[in-house]
Amino acid sequence: MNLFNLFRQPNKVRYTLCAVSALVASLSLTNTTALAANPQQEKPRVAIAIHGGAGTILKSSMTPEQEADYKRVLTQAVQHGYGLLKEGKKGEVAVVETIKILESSPLFNAGIGAVYTFDGEHELDASIMHGGSKNAGAVAGVKTIRSPIEAALLVMNESPHVMLSGVGAEEYAKQNGLEQVDNSVFDTKFRKQALDKAKARMEQASNGYGIQQGNERFGTVGAVVLDGEGNIVAGTSTGGMTAKRFGRIGDSPVIGAGTYADNSSCAVSATGHGEYFIRYNVAADICARMKYQGLTLNDAANTVVNDVLVKAGGDGGVIAIDANGNVAMPFNSAGMYRASIDINGKVTVAIYKD
Repeated sequence: MNLFNLFRQPNKVRYTLCAVSALVASLSLTNTTALAANPQQEKPRVAIAIHGGAGTILKSSMTPEQEADYKRVLTQAVQHGYGLLKEGKKGEVAVVETIKILESSPLFNAGIGAVYTFDGEHELDASIMHGGSKNAGAVAGVKTIRSPIEAALLVMNESPHVMLSGVGAEEYAKQNGLEQVDNSVFDTKFRKQALDKAKARMEQASNGYGIQQGNERFGTVGAVVLDGEGNIVAGTSTGGMTAKRFGRIGDSPVIGAGTYADNSSCAVSATGHGEYFIRYNVAADICARMKYQGLTLNDAANTVVNDVLVKAGGDGGVIAIDANGNVAMPFNSAGMYRASIDINGKVTVAIYKD
């Protein structure tokens, strides 16, 4: 029947239009039902990895209670960050809020658990970098800022600069409402004992500084994330090296050395002997090997940590994540406090080599 004859029969027109409407409604219902049956399709893929420092961390030298304490805080921090990501929070927010938990624990060399300088004070460093915008912020050698990673975020978001140091960074943080504290807030008995031991060893060596540095050079906390918008972000915070002098700054606030992020490759937070991580530009090197050599995240991170650094004599490790949510956590020391939650929600919390 042609169209002219069809419209001469109103009943058939109505039947035809009804049939078309029913078909459209059926297709819409099918799509709605399919989405309802597969709600996971609408949820973003997110992942997180954190570290609490690397060094001579041996099971034989740790009590079951101490091990449980470390794992408890690591678990709390990684789950908190993951929860923020699942809620749709931006990667930089998850990184900062996760690191603030580690900064608030006396177990780790950052914030409350920061090591002492040679003169008996605490000088803190931190940095953060966004892999999408390539924006970054850092603070170095600060003494009165409650949360150095929060200050690094402030620099990244509000300052035209990348790194602020010392009293200038403290004044900038104060003017922008960040919590200020007395330096003694960061005092802990455990870290004071470490300082006394380091100074005794240095005095016995008669070199005054450097050569006889022991495991107290290790520490640092960090986080790397993949957020729901597909951005990767890295952040690092530290108290530095026990008995450090003359305003020494390590790799943690140095973009490219201790922290780096690039959506086209990976995000990295490092921990270890900072002088080597600075010299070998460790964080950026891992990302560059992915970007320009086509290596996987795992291969790039392992090459730098377990080949380049080992040959150079540098100890430590990294946590790294790529835009697909793959996580790598290699280290060449005896242990590294670490935890992760991958894109499937699998939780890993570990301390030792094996």
